[in-house]
Amino acid sequence: MEHPALEDSSPPQKVVAICASAGGLSALSQVLSALPANFPAAITVVQHVSPHYPSMMADILSRRTKLPVVQVRPGDYLRTGTVYIAPPDHHLLVNADGSLSLSHSELVHFVRPSADLLFESVAASFKQQAIAVVLTGMGSDGAMGVRAIEEMGGTVIVQDYKTAEFGGMPEAAINTGVVDLVLPLNEIAPALVKLVAVEVKG
Repeated sequence: MEHPALEDSSPPQKVVAICASAGGLSALSQVLSALPANFPAAITVVQHVSPHYPSMMADILSRRTKLPVVQVRPGDYLRTGTVYIAPPDHHLLVNADGSLSLSHSELVHFVRPSADLLFESVAASFKQQAIAVVLTGMGSDGAMGVRAIEEMGGTVIVQDYKTAEFGGMPEAAINTGVVDLVLPLNEIAPALVKLVAVEVKG
């Protein structure tokens, strides 16, 4: 799928970083489909998928949301109102200038792409304007990264693990004690809309 024309879009002031693993496609579809076409932030996504096959996730999600969805390529820059999917077997990092980097460095907690690395890079680059979202999945990826988001003044949202298809990743994030909102899946998109609509102060 070709990248949509993004030249007219403005660089984002806020960045939402979402991670998911097992059960993630359904959860991501529900969250992204409920966001408006004029959503005023960029969205980065780490979904654990097989490293051995091309991912169709960007194509699938683009049919389920009003927002353009792209699989990240080297040299891409964040743009407001666009969803960026980490490609299989590559870590996704967000830089302070809004550029995106892909890395094939070692696995983190047995996974690549790693939510922890994405969250840490978003926290360092966007500080209080960073929002992390942990959705369904097994394991603990994301738990280390949400600490970085919290330390830099960002916001952490976690799907209620009791309602998640797989509760491991949400529960690990909640157990850090730094989570701002624990919500059922259908309340995450409205919460994001409220968070990104808040005027940037100072």
